[in-house]
Amino acid sequence: MRGATHAKWAACAVAVALAATACGGSDSGGGGGGAGVVSSSWGDPQNPLEPANTNEVQGGKVLDMIFRGLKRYDPKTGEAKNMLAEKIETTDSQNFTITLKDGWKFSNDEPVTAQSFVDAWNYGADVRNKQNNAPFFSDIVGYEALHPASGEPKAKTMSGLVVKDPKTFTVALKNKFSTWPETLGYQAFSPLPKAFFTDHSGWLNKPVGNGPYTVDSYTKGTGMKLRTWEGYPGEDKAQNSGVDLKVYTDNNTAYTDLISGNLDLVDDVPAQQLKNVKNDLGDRYINQPALIIQTLTFPLYDPQWSKEGMENVRRGISMAINRDEITKQIFRETRTPAKDWTSPALGEKGGFSATLCGDACKYDPAAAKKLIQDAGGLPGGKVTLTSNVDTGSHREWMDAVCNSINNAIGEGPVCTVNPIGTFADFRNQQSAFKLTGPFRSGWQADYPLIQNFLQPLYYTGASSNYGKFSNPEFDKLVDEANQESDAAKAIAKFQDSEKILAAQMPSIPLWYQNGSAGYAERLSDVALNQFSVPVYNEIKVS
Repeated sequence: MRGATHAKWAACAVAVALAATACGGSDSGGGGGGAGVVSSSWGDPQNPLEPANTNEVQGGKVLDMIFRGLKRYDPKTGEAKNMLAEKIETTDSQNFTITLKDGWKFSNDEPVTAQSFVDAWNYGADVRNKQNNAPFFSDIVGYEALHPASGEPKAKTMSGLVVKDPKTFTVALKNKFSTWPETLGYQAFSPLPKAFFTDHSGWLNKPVGNGPYTVDSYTKGTGMKLRTWEGYPGEDKAQNSGVDLKVYTDNNTAYTDLISGNLDLVDDVPAQQLKNVKNDLGDRYINQPALIIQTLTFPLYDPQWSKEGMENVRRGISMAINRDEITKQIFRETRTPAKDWTSPALGEKGGFSATLCGDACKYDPAAAKKLIQDAGGLPGGKVTLTSNVDTGSHREWMDAVCNSINNAIGEGPVCTVNPIGTFADFRNQQSAFKLTGPFRSGWQADYPLIQNFLQPLYYTGASSNYGKFSNPEFDKLVDEANQESDAAKAIAKFQDSEKILAAQMPSIPLWYQNGSAGYAERLSDVALNQFSVPVYNEIKVS
């Protein structure tokens, strides 16, 4: 979901996993959950569920239930609305005073104070804690001292964070960042209780937050039980008794369980079931635009993909992909061929452009073949696509993309697929920079700003820049856009930076993804937010 590197897109190592207590219990009721409990499909998160360490979807679902931050994105509109923040004031878009509302506490009854935020942000930024989302704090004065490029920190805290009183703290940014307050709904900015620091391993075993749910138990590979916190002080109280998240390594199995009454909610309808889903579920099927794009990212850390002239090979591969046919045949009405690196859900005023990728995103097999051949051909004469295959119908579309590339090039099966069984394993290989061919790099926005589709993924050193793309002009334009107080001018600069992506093709935009879900008859008020995540606290169980 980064400042000079903002970040987003969660399986825990056994030593630091959430409590490995049994996920079973005496609950009874339809859908596999207890009375008033929603049972929902899930995938094991990659990392421990620390707010500054979780930067992907599955862990994010949990954080969205157990934490509330300064702002929260409206589930319907995506607008960043104040949650714990009473007000966020600035006169120069660089120095901010944040005042908290009264009455907020953590589920262990500890009050949420300004120190709860400052301590959490300093922890997230500290290089010794190895938090994935550390770059989110890189805009703050003093970040480099706490998070040096090498060696030990030169400070214990960021000098740009100052607690004024229990309800007030100030933030000094290194540069003007006009939309910085709008980023504060992302979970990396969540507050943390003292227990997180005094008994860190105990907290990891059973996270304590300030959201409408508490963690009851978690068994890696099986599921997590969350239960409604009756003492939650917020207005968005849970309308159910809890949520049982059940791990599936195949979303077809999850769908089958939904249809057979053993599961209440599936938030990723598999492609194989799209032809049946309307008949199976009727108006209990949700299909709506979301702030999600699927891309293929090139490992530019591998010299064979980054040498001079390879941008034409990358461009040729993009033009060899028949997006229209693949989205129609596999995804039906749940994907739209991509034409830029953002999402139509932003709207044109928000920075979406239907023309920015241009010919590079249009299927032209003859031009694709010529581009690739003229640039020296595929590295080693072949290309391998990699993705996890436990969710998202990824195996089907990878096969289809390879068939399209092979047909365009006409030299036999030069494109092959490298399926990885689980999302956590895929993410581990991706984040360790071990992949040697283009890999799936789906992006679910952290917040509804064009900046979030560009900076976390393509800025030099950004925390989700897994292809290690680096371009000084791109970085310069992003910095200028962040400092621009006029929204229209800022968006224009972001789009200028995006034109560099169109020229260099560090990743191939594939398609924009809708949020899709299906749910059981016993549920009502089921909705997906703009990020395609179920709004669990609003779901009612009959």
